[in-house]
Amino acid sequence: MQQKNKFLSFCTPPLQHQKSLTFREIGMEIDKAIRECDDRRLKTKYNNAIYVIKRAFALYSIQEVALSFNGGKDSTVLLHLLRAGYYLHEAERCDPNGDLGNGEITFPVRTIYFESPSAFPEINSFTYEMAANYSLQMDIIRLDFKSGLESLLKANPIKAIFLGVRIGDPTAVGQEQFSPSSPGWPPFMRVNPILDWSYRDVWAFLLTCKVQYCSLYDQGYTSIGSIHDTIPNALLCTTHSTNCDEKFRPAYLLSDGRLERAGRVKKYSSPVSEQVSPINNGLKGEDSCWKNMLTASVIAVGDEILFGTAEDKLGSSLCKKLHTIGWAVSQVIVTRNDVDSVAEQVERQKSTNNMVFIYGGVGPLHSDVTVAGVAKAFGVRLAPDEEFEEYLRHLIGEKCTGDKNEMAQLPEGITELLHHERMTVPLIKCENVIVLNATNVSELDEQWGCLIELTKSNGLLALAEPFVSKHLATALSDVEVAQPLSKLCLQFPDIYIGGYRESRIGPLVITFEGKDLVRIKAAVEALLQNFHPGTFSHIH
Repeated sequence: MQQKNKFLSFCTPPLQHQKSLTFREIGMEIDKAIRECDDRRLKTKYNNAIYVIKRAFALYSIQEVALSFNGGKDSTVLLHLLRAGYYLHEAERCDPNGDLGNGEITFPVRTIYFESPSAFPEINSFTYEMAANYSLQMDIIRLDFKSGLESLLKANPIKAIFLGVRIGDPTAVGQEQFSPSSPGWPPFMRVNPILDWSYRDVWAFLLTCKVQYCSLYDQGYTSIGSIHDTIPNALLCTTHSTNCDEKFRPAYLLSDGRLERAGRVKKYSSPVSEQVSPINNGLKGEDSCWKNMLTASVIAVGDEILFGTAEDKLGSSLCKKLHTIGWAVSQVIVTRNDVDSVAEQVERQKSTNNMVFIYGGVGPLHSDVTVAGVAKAFGVRLAPDEEFEEYLRHLIGEKCTGDKNEMAQLPEGITELLHHERMTVPLIKCENVIVLNATNVSELDEQWGCLIELTKSNGLLALAEPFVSKHLATALSDVEVAQPLSKLCLQFPDIYIGGYRESRIGPLVITFEGKDLVRIKAAVEALLQNFHPGTFSHIH
């Protein structure tokens, strides 16, 4: 390996691994395998991708293009598509009959590999094996993606980079098959030949062409990131073996490609609830009893609530229900019927809470933008869901118009449908966001009951010790109870102690909320000792 600098190097395979490849060997076997298969969908996807590749080769010289290769399944597909595409491009350019003869050639497209210390060893070894097998001219970059590109493009005349981006990827939002790089990035054209490919299409191609892929996919991994955020997909887990080691089926057996990223996990250095202290009595919330609290946020979508023409009754009901299973609610938010507004709130809340519940703005109207907002928050596109569309067809029947197709579009790659026999339409779950379609408290009660039953059968929600509470009422003024309550908060930091009035002339209600009834009773007694008997009355 010849060093360019500390972070950027150029790699050609060792001589004993280099192969003299003919044009036929480079591309014809891929093209032949697809042409001879019976998969009409795959043929269509292949032809479209080849068209994009040939178009790129017509627009840019071979020195001006590069392939970003990371060892994953998508970039492996792209590598072999480029082999076929370059062969076909040269065949048309050099020989009217499409026959190049047996001239020898090294695969000419410059290949970029961003080597990371957090990459799986299997990914690294597979990448270098591909470099040897196909004589790749490989630039190895050890900087971050942006800095590495700046370095590479400064030293080379690269104008376009082939990427294995697909429509469900977080980075695919707003991209087309030819998309200029984002503002603030070095200028180049992003070429996305497989943008419209699904998980099923990727595996159909790899298996049909019988090409090698990274061994991790045979161990149950379906979407590979770093060693810090990737585990085998639990949906491929088989029966535990006798030594308690989990066994997994290969990735191509995943039946629902929308759950491809179910093996991607967010690993926090501390629990999410440490970032949000929903109950802290106005203090810093350092007491350890709140650090492991399960937290949820509630988002209501509706301009009519903000205009004051409708009242949000679901929020308070949902808060009570969450408290019964031991969850603390960090925020209740009302946002506009606007995709960007919904996306902004969901993005903020999903990263700081264990679960987000969102309702309102679900349906066929122009103002029903909740699902689109959730998709944007996760950086994925909406895609038709045949199963969900079937439910809508049974529900709406002949009233189904073109609108129902839009209603059946769900966030691609992250959506799980929550089925229950009492629900006519399943609820939508996108990672840690649940979209409720209840429009009133009665419907919410029914859906919540179904969620709890699903939780008991498959662990949908973690069930914790429920909150318990006591309430006292007094005719005293706020000023008279302020100082004793402040001292009580310091004495009982594990109990939430608050106060409210339903009217200015009505009684002051003091609330005690926590998970330890003994501690709550102790806090109540400590308060009563500061006042004459009869000053407070208990409210049930």
